[in-house]
Amino acid sequence: MGDLTKNFSRAEFACKCGCGTNAINHMLVLFLQKIRDHFDKPIKVVSGLRCAKRNAQVGGAKHSQHLLGNAADIVIDGVKPKEVAAFAATLMPGWGGIKAYPRFTHIDVRSGVWRG
Repeated sequence: MGDLTKNFSRAEFACKCGCGTNAINHMLVLFLQKIRDHFDKPIKVVSGLRCAKRNAQVGGAKHSQHLLGNAADIVIDGVKPKEVAAFAATLMPGWGGIKAYPRFTHIDVRSGVWRG
């Protein structure tokens, strides 16, 4: 059980450097819950919120949505990133950021559109 939705907890989105930063955008979590429910499989959050130091360490964009708590990079075992991205696009027509990388899918809740 999660403290944000039925399947997600705040700890899953915390910065991986251990700094304690964990202010994730609740709208993002709600969209990830819809994705989880659709595929009926757990989602692993590879990267959620990042502090500036962690973002630099991983080579993140200078104005990354991860810095704002608006983004997550996710993996669903047995589901290709392109499949996850395609479904996410149906939930976010005309807004949000989505990109299928070889090993994970990036999802963000920016107001504009980015389809990496």
